[in-house]
Amino acid sequence: MIIDVHGHWGPWFFPMDVGDVRVNLRVMDEWGIALQVVSAVEAVVYDAPGGNARLAEVLADQPRLRGYVVANPNNLAATEADLRRYLPGGRFVGVKVHTTYPRRALASPQMRDLFALLDGYGAVTLVHTWGPDVLDLLPLLADNPGVRVIAAHMGADRFDLAAEAARGCDRLYLEPSGSVADAGQVAHVAARVPAGQLLFGTDATLIDPAVSIGLVADADLDGATRERLYWRNAADLFSLHEAR
Repeated sequence: MIIDVHGHWGPWFFPMDVGDVRVNLRVMDEWGIALQVVSAVEAVVYDAPGGNARLAEVLADQPRLRGYVVANPNNLAATEADLRRYLPGGRFVGVKVHTTYPRRALASPQMRDLFALLDGYGAVTLVHTWGPDVLDLLPLLADNPGVRVIAAHMGADRFDLAAEAARGCDRLYLEPSGSVADAGQVAHVAARVPAGQLLFGTDATLIDPAVSIGLVADADLDGATRERLYWRNAADLFSLHEAR
Protein backbone atom coordinates (compact mmCIF):
# COMPACT_ATOMS: atom_id res chain seq x y z
CA MET A 1 0.00 0.00 0.00
CA ILE A 2 1.41 3.40 -1.02
CA ILE A 3 -0.04 6.90 -0.73
CA ASP A 4 1.83 9.50 -2.77
CA VAL A 5 1.49 12.93 -1.12
CA HIS A 6 3.27 14.85 -3.89
CA GLY A 7 1.85 14.40 -7.36
CA HIS A 8 0.80 16.64 -10.25
CA TRP A 9 -1.87 16.60 -12.89
CA GLY A 10 -1.63 18.36 -16.24
CA PRO A 11 0.92 19.17 -18.94
CA TRP A 12 4.35 20.54 -18.11
CA PHE A 13 6.21 23.08 -20.20
CA PHE A 14 9.17 20.71 -20.39
CA PRO A 15 9.61 18.52 -23.52
CA MET A 16 7.88 15.46 -22.11
CA ASP A 17 4.74 13.47 -22.85
CA VAL A 18 2.55 14.09 -19.80
CA GLY A 19 -0.75 15.81 -19.27
CA ASP A 20 -3.72 13.46 -19.37
CA VAL A 21 -4.94 11.95 -16.11
CA ARG A 22 -4.40 8.54 -17.68
CA VAL A 23 -0.67 9.15 -17.25
CA ASN A 24 -1.16 9.55 -13.50
CA LEU A 25 -3.11 6.31 -13.31
CA ARG A 26 -0.64 4.39 -15.47
CA VAL A 27 2.32 5.47 -13.35
CA MET A 28 0.42 4.69 -10.15
CA ASP A 29 -0.38 1.22 -11.40
CA GLU A 30 3.25 0.61 -12.41
CA TRP A 31 4.49 1.33 -8.89
CA GLY A 32 1.61 0.14 -6.73
CA ILE A 33 0.46 3.61 -5.67
CA ALA A 34 -3.11 3.35 -4.41
CA LEU A 35 -3.82 7.06 -3.85
CA GLN A 36 -2.11 10.23 -5.03
CA VAL A 37 -2.58 13.81 -3.85
CA VAL A 38 -2.03 16.14 -6.79
CA SER A 39 -1.84 19.81 -7.68
CA ALA A 40 -2.63 21.19 -11.12
CA VAL A 41 0.54 22.08 -13.03
CA GLU A 42 -1.21 25.10 -14.53
CA ALA A 43 -2.05 26.33 -11.03
CA VAL A 44 1.53 25.93 -9.81
CA VAL A 45 3.35 27.56 -12.71
CA TYR A 46 0.91 30.07 -14.16
CA ASP A 47 -2.74 30.51 -13.12
CA ALA A 48 -3.74 29.26 -9.68
CA PRO A 49 -7.51 29.88 -9.88
CA GLY A 50 -7.77 28.49 -13.41
CA GLY A 51 -5.70 25.41 -12.63
CA ASN A 52 -7.56 24.73 -9.38
CA ALA A 53 -10.88 24.91 -11.24
CA ARG A 54 -9.77 22.47 -13.92
CA LEU A 55 -8.40 20.07 -11.34
CA ALA A 56 -11.75 20.13 -9.53
CA GLU A 57 -13.38 18.80 -12.69
CA VAL A 58 -10.82 15.98 -12.94
CA LEU A 59 -11.15 14.96 -9.30
CA ALA A 60 -14.91 14.61 -9.58
CA ASP A 61 -14.60 11.22 -11.30
CA GLN A 62 -11.16 10.00 -10.19
CA PRO A 63 -11.53 8.14 -6.88
CA ARG A 64 -7.80 7.40 -6.64
CA LEU A 65 -6.84 11.08 -6.71
CA ARG A 66 -7.16 13.87 -4.15
CA GLY A 67 -6.22 17.49 -4.70
CA TYR A 68 -4.20 20.37 -3.34
CA VAL A 69 -5.55 23.89 -3.70
CA VAL A 70 -2.60 25.87 -5.06
CA ALA A 71 -2.14 29.07 -3.04
CA ASN A 72 -0.44 32.04 -4.69
CA PRO A 73 1.19 34.33 -2.08
CA ASN A 74 0.87 37.23 -4.53
CA ASN A 75 -2.95 37.09 -4.56
CA LEU A 76 -4.43 36.35 -1.16
CA ALA A 77 -7.95 37.33 -2.19
CA ALA A 78 -8.04 34.73 -4.96
CA THR A 79 -6.40 32.19 -2.67
CA GLU A 80 -8.99 32.66 0.04
CA ALA A 81 -11.80 32.38 -2.49
CA ASP A 82 -10.42 29.04 -3.67
CA LEU A 83 -9.90 27.77 -0.12
CA ARG A 84 -13.53 28.52 0.65
CA ARG A 85 -14.69 27.01 -2.62
CA TYR A 86 -12.76 23.73 -2.64
CA LEU A 87 -11.62 22.61 0.81
CA PRO A 88 -15.09 21.85 2.25
CA GLY A 89 -15.93 19.44 -0.57
CA GLY A 90 -13.55 16.67 0.48
CA ARG A 91 -11.89 16.11 -2.89
CA PHE A 92 -9.25 18.73 -2.08
CA VAL A 93 -7.48 17.72 1.11
CA GLY A 94 -4.71 20.29 1.41
CA VAL A 95 -2.87 23.28 0.01
CA LYS A 96 0.19 23.53 -2.25
CA VAL A 97 2.63 26.44 -1.95
CA HIS A 98 5.55 26.98 -4.32
CA THR A 99 8.32 29.55 -3.98
CA THR A 100 10.03 29.54 -7.39
CA TYR A 101 7.12 30.32 -9.71
CA PRO A 102 5.56 33.15 -7.68
CA ARG A 103 9.08 34.39 -6.84
CA ARG A 104 8.42 34.68 -3.12
CA ALA A 105 10.86 33.22 -0.61
CA LEU A 106 9.59 31.46 2.48
CA ALA A 107 10.98 34.30 4.59
CA SER A 108 9.13 36.97 2.58
CA PRO A 109 6.31 39.14 3.99
CA GLN A 110 3.97 37.66 1.36
CA MET A 111 4.57 34.14 2.68
CA ARG A 112 4.08 35.33 6.25
CA ASP A 113 0.67 36.73 5.29
CA LEU A 114 -0.24 33.61 3.33
CA PHE A 115 0.51 31.33 6.26
CA ALA A 116 -1.56 33.52 8.56
CA LEU A 117 -4.44 32.96 6.15
CA LEU A 118 -3.85 29.20 6.00
CA ASP A 119 -3.76 29.02 9.79
CA GLY A 120 -7.44 29.88 9.88
CA TYR A 121 -8.20 26.79 7.79
CA GLY A 122 -6.00 24.35 9.70
CA ALA A 123 -4.60 23.45 6.32
CA VAL A 124 -2.17 20.61 5.58
CA THR A 125 0.24 22.44 3.29
CA LEU A 126 2.80 20.98 0.90
CA VAL A 127 5.60 23.53 0.55
CA HIS A 128 8.39 23.48 -2.02
CA THR A 129 11.75 23.45 -0.22
CA TRP A 130 15.17 23.42 -1.82
CA GLY A 131 18.29 23.98 0.22
CA PRO A 132 18.54 25.90 3.50
CA ASP A 133 15.15 27.58 3.02
CA VAL A 134 13.62 24.54 4.73
CA LEU A 135 14.68 26.14 8.02
CA ASP A 136 12.47 29.14 7.23
CA LEU A 137 9.45 26.91 7.81
CA LEU A 138 10.08 26.87 11.55
CA PRO A 139 9.10 30.50 12.30
CA LEU A 140 6.09 30.16 10.00
CA LEU A 141 4.96 27.10 11.93
CA ALA A 142 5.65 28.75 15.28
CA ASP A 143 3.46 31.72 14.33
CA ASN A 144 0.65 29.58 12.91
CA PRO A 145 -0.15 26.66 15.21
CA GLY A 146 -3.07 25.45 13.07
CA VAL A 147 -0.89 24.71 10.05
CA ARG A 148 0.76 21.36 9.34
CA VAL A 149 3.48 21.46 6.68
CA ILE A 150 4.97 18.85 4.40
CA ALA A 151 8.45 19.93 3.30
CA ALA A 152 8.48 18.82 -0.34
CA HIS A 153 11.77 17.23 -1.42
CA MET A 154 12.88 17.26 2.25
CA GLY A 155 15.14 20.19 1.42
CA ALA A 156 16.70 18.42 -1.60
CA ASP A 157 20.48 18.77 -1.22
CA ARG A 158 20.02 19.96 2.39
CA PHE A 159 18.07 17.01 3.70
CA ASP A 160 20.28 17.27 6.78
CA LEU A 161 18.75 20.65 7.57
CA ALA A 162 15.28 19.28 6.86
CA ALA A 163 15.89 16.63 9.52
CA GLU A 164 16.95 19.32 11.99
CA ALA A 165 13.86 21.37 11.21
CA ALA A 166 11.51 18.41 11.63
CA ARG A 167 13.04 17.57 14.99
CA GLY A 168 12.16 21.11 16.04
CA CYS A 169 8.45 20.88 15.22
CA ASP A 170 6.12 17.89 15.26
CA ARG A 171 3.87 19.59 12.67
CA LEU A 172 6.59 19.41 10.02
CA TYR A 173 6.60 16.33 7.78
CA LEU A 174 9.19 15.27 5.21
CA GLU A 175 8.87 13.49 1.85
CA PRO A 176 11.79 12.44 -0.40
CA SER A 177 10.75 13.34 -3.96
CA GLY A 178 12.96 15.32 -6.30
CA SER A 179 15.70 15.31 -8.87
CA VAL A 180 18.38 15.16 -6.15
CA ALA A 181 18.91 11.55 -5.09
CA ASP A 182 21.79 11.21 -2.66
CA ALA A 183 22.53 7.74 -1.38
CA GLY A 184 21.65 7.49 2.28
CA GLN A 185 19.46 10.59 2.49
CA VAL A 186 16.30 8.79 3.61
CA ALA A 187 18.28 6.68 6.07
CA HIS A 188 19.86 9.86 7.46
CA VAL A 189 16.48 11.52 7.92
CA ALA A 190 14.75 8.42 9.32
CA ALA A 191 17.46 8.03 11.95
CA ARG A 192 16.85 11.55 13.23
CA VAL A 193 13.15 12.29 12.70
CA PRO A 194 10.24 10.58 14.47
CA ALA A 195 8.69 7.94 12.22
CA GLY A 196 5.33 9.67 12.46
CA GLN A 197 6.69 12.63 10.47
CA LEU A 198 7.82 10.66 7.42
CA LEU A 199 5.76 10.60 4.23
CA PHE A 200 6.16 9.30 0.68
CA GLY A 201 6.12 11.60 -2.36
CA THR A 202 7.21 11.22 -5.97
CA ASP A 203 6.77 14.55 -7.83
CA ALA A 204 5.04 12.52 -10.56
CA THR A 205 4.27 13.11 -13.31
CA LEU A 206 7.33 15.37 -13.54
CA ILE A 207 9.61 12.66 -12.12
CA ASP A 208 9.13 8.90 -12.30
CA PRO A 209 8.25 7.32 -8.92
CA ALA A 210 11.23 4.99 -9.38
CA VAL A 211 13.46 7.70 -7.88
CA SER A 212 11.58 7.91 -4.59
CA ILE A 213 11.00 4.17 -4.44
CA GLY A 214 14.74 3.67 -4.83
CA LEU A 215 15.59 6.17 -2.13
CA VAL A 216 13.30 4.43 0.34
CA ALA A 217 14.59 0.98 -0.61
CA ASP A 218 18.16 2.22 -0.13
CA ALA A 219 17.33 3.26 3.44
CA ASP A 220 16.54 -0.36 4.46
CA LEU A 221 13.92 0.80 6.98
CA ASP A 222 12.33 -1.55 9.47
CA GLY A 223 8.85 -2.77 8.56
CA ALA A 224 6.94 -0.50 10.93
CA THR A 225 8.76 2.65 9.80
CA ARG A 226 8.38 1.71 6.15
CA GLU A 227 4.63 1.23 6.62
CA ARG A 228 4.27 4.61 8.28
CA LEU A 229 6.26 6.33 5.57
CA TYR A 230 4.54 4.64 2.63
CA TRP A 231 0.92 5.11 3.70
CA ARG A 232 -0.12 5.11 7.34
CA ASN A 233 1.08 8.63 8.21
CA ALA A 234 -0.54 10.06 5.08
CA ALA A 235 -3.81 8.27 5.83
CA ASP A 236 -3.80 9.84 9.29
CA LEU A 237 -2.74 13.29 8.13
CA PHE A 238 -5.28 13.55 5.32
CA SER A 239 -7.99 11.35 6.89
CA LEU A 240 -7.74 8.86 4.01
CA HIS A 241 -8.37 5.60 5.86
CA GLU A 242 -11.82 5.14 4.33
CA ALA A 243 -10.47 5.84 0.84
CA ARG A 244 -7.82 3.20 1.38
